[in-house]
Amino acid sequence: MTRRKDLDPSSNPRALLGCELRHARERKGISQEALGAPLFVSGSFIGQLEAGTRRMHLEYAAHFDEVLDTGGFFARNCKAVAKSKYPDHFAEAAEAEAVATAIKEYAPQLIPGLLQTEAYARAVFCDGRPTATDAEIDELVAARLERAHLLDNPTTPLLWTVLDEAVLRREVGGPAVMAEVLRRVAGLGRKRRVIVQVLTFAAGGHMAMGGSLKLMSCENAPPLAYLESFGTGRLEDDPATVAQYELAHDLIAASALSPRDSLALIESVAEDYSHEEQRP
Repeated sequence: MTRRKDLDPSSNPRALLGCELRHARERKGISQEALGAPLFVSGSFIGQLEAGTRRMHLEYAAHFDEVLDTGGFFARNCKAVAKSKYPDHFAEAAEAEAVATAIKEYAPQLIPGLLQTEAYARAVFCDGRPTATDAEIDELVAARLERAHLLDNPTTPLLWTVLDEAVLRREVGGPAVMAEVLRRVAGLGRKRRVIVQVLTFAAGGHMAMGGSLKLMSCENAPPLAYLESFGTGRLEDDPATVAQYELAHDLIAASALSPRDSLALIESVAEDYSHEEQRP
C-alpha cells in the first residue's frame, strides 16, 4: 500500500488524523461500531475521533493501524496529537472547545476562560498556584488568552454562559480587575456575540451545585459535556449522561435573570467596583 505522509504538527493534527481515520475505515467498509467494539468504546466515540473532537490515544492508534492496514500511520502521529499547552485534565476539553459550533456553560465561581481579561486570568493563576514561577504564570495566561480568540469569529461558536452571582461578587485581583472583566463580559453581551445570564442567590438550589458545567456541540459528532472541580476534570460523551447535563443547564438558565436584566446587573456591579477603586 502507499505510505501515508505524516501530519504537519503546525496544522490541526487532531482534525487531520480524524479525517484520515474516517477515510481508512470507510475504505475497509467497517462501521464505527465495529471498529470501536474491540476497544470497548462506542461508535459515537469513533465518530468523535473522526470529527476531531476527541484525542486519539496510542492504544487506539495501534488497533486502527492493525485493523485498517495503515502501516503504523496512526501510532506515529499520536505524538503530534498528544502535545498540548493545557493542563492534562483540561487538554482534551480545550481541543473539543476549539472545534465546537456551540458552547453552553454554567460558571459557579469564576469568569469562564473564554471571557477573561489578561489581568483577571493572571490573578486566577497567581491565586491558584502560589508557588509557580513568573514564567509559568506567563505561559498559562498566554494559553488562556489564545483560547479567547475563538470569539474573534463573529458568529461561531455560539456561546451561552450562565454566571452564578458568586462570580460577580467574588473579588479576584482587586476592584479594578473585576470592573474590567465584568465590562468585557457585558460588552460582548451588548454586541450580541455571547448570551449571558446571571443566576442570582435568590434562585436557590439547582442541579449543578456540585461544580462547573460546559456543554459542547460539534458538527458530525455527538455532543460532549465537561465537568471540572479542584485540579481535575472529566469529559463525558455518553448520550444519556450528556442529555442530563443539558437538562441541568436549561433549568439553570430558566431560573436565571433574562439576558437583558443580567447585563444590567453585571454593568451595575462593574460600576460598584469602579467606585470602590476610586475611594481614597
